[in-house]
Amino acid sequence: MSLLTLFTLAVGLSMDAFAVSVCKGLAMQKITLGKSIIVGLWFGGFQAGMPLIGYLLGIQFRGAISAIDHWIAFILLGIIGVNMIREALTEDECECCGEEDATLEPREMFMLAVATSIDALAVGITFAFLDVEIAPAVSFIGITTFFLSIAGVKAGNVFGARYQSRAELAGGTILVFLGIKILLEHTGIL
Repeated sequence: MSLLTLFTLAVGLSMDAFAVSVCKGLAMQKITLGKSIIVGLWFGGFQAGMPLIGYLLGIQFRGAISAIDHWIAFILLGIIGVNMIREALTEDECECCGEEDATLEPREMFMLAVATSIDALAVGITFAFLDVEIAPAVSFIGITTFFLSIAGVKAGNVFGARYQSRAELAGGTILVFLGIKILLEHTGIL
């Protein structure tokens, strides 16, 4: 997987975390670098850990389904991307926007981090089929999500929820196109 493809995938995966970070920033009366880093660590850590778990699960089945691995990657990325696009077009506001001041309680952050990284688990499964070097890939995804989450907190605090749905729409579109690209490459069209 090329560096550009990996970066594009990392940005696409991090858009859910970015959108929730925007909500956190919107709900914070006063943001600090420390609060932003906490949000970034939660989301970046889970966005790195979930593909690793998916990869470890995927390598168990890699040999049995190697003939259709590109179809699996296409379908998984397509489903995730279409779901993100659908959410971006239907949701009016984020779940945490009603809070008086955003909480960074571990229980809430854990649930948000898991919810925003489920798609990364599925992508990790596709990594096993595509023979991706997993350590650099998950590190890159985690670091990208970390910085975009910090930026999301700041953007939410400054601009409000205006960019939340656009971020999810962009992320979903990126994932759909990556799925198509993988399919076209593995079928010899590209």
